[in-house]
Amino acid sequence: MRLAGKIAIITGAAGGMGEASALLFAREGAKVAAVDLDEARVAPVVDAIRAAGGTAIAIGADISRTADVERIAERTVAELGLPNVLFNNAGVDTENKQSILTISEEAFDRCVEVNLKGVWLMIKHIAPRMIEAGGGSIINTASIGAFTVCSSAGYCASKAGVVMLSKVAAVELGEHKIRVNALCPGATETPMARHQREEMERRGLPTSNEIINRMGVLGRMAQPEEMAMMALFLASDESSFATGASFNNDAGWTAMSGISVQAFAK
Repeated sequence: MRLAGKIAIITGAAGGMGEASALLFAREGAKVAAVDLDEARVAPVVDAIRAAGGTAIAIGADISRTADVERIAERTVAELGLPNVLFNNAGVDTENKQSILTISEEAFDRCVEVNLKGVWLMIKHIAPRMIEAGGGSIINTASIGAFTVCSSAGYCASKAGVVMLSKVAAVELGEHKIRVNALCPGATETPMARHQREEMERRGLPTSNEIINRMGVLGRMAQPEEMAMMALFLASDESSFATGASFNNDAGWTAMSGISVQAFAK
């Protein structure tokens, strides 16, 4: 019960890391507001939490729209109470691995709107409620794409923005006892990753095990639950001295600088 008595808002909760985190946070004692673009898609996650004896609500919202974010705040406070934890996990990769020369303006804009503006809007409107609660923890899902080129321009640029936004928020909100950190996943088996792989295969790009070997020293992709465990640590009081930091959970991908682990095994 590492989150006993806490109220957590988790965006992008219908699948992948968000779903795993919603289920885990609830098991650890938190009341959960599970947010996703389509309320019907996140409802099964809430049903699973309730079936296990937990407390959760489903909220359908577009985090890039102010009115929707305000509604997230209002419903959470009205139905669960003042939030202590905000996990800004929702994200998109709308560019389909296109080159910087061929990405459409619409695809680039949507990437930045959700991945960066959405995180800012959530902090802007949820943090005041956390201040009322006496403080808490904000976790923002960035990516190792903030530090190395693992995807297209808008995605990597927006995730780099999330890292710096987290630092700014940590500095400004520290006096209110709110900690802010960035979780930077490496290759993780999520619906987004599967979509990316399908797109790469459609375009004839390589997706073999040799690619996985350059994504870390463990020779595999992460499971969403492994990212959820890191988010749990950052949400809990166990990370009480951590703020303004970036936590790379990437099986050594950034440490390798793109060099295949096989090169060191010969």
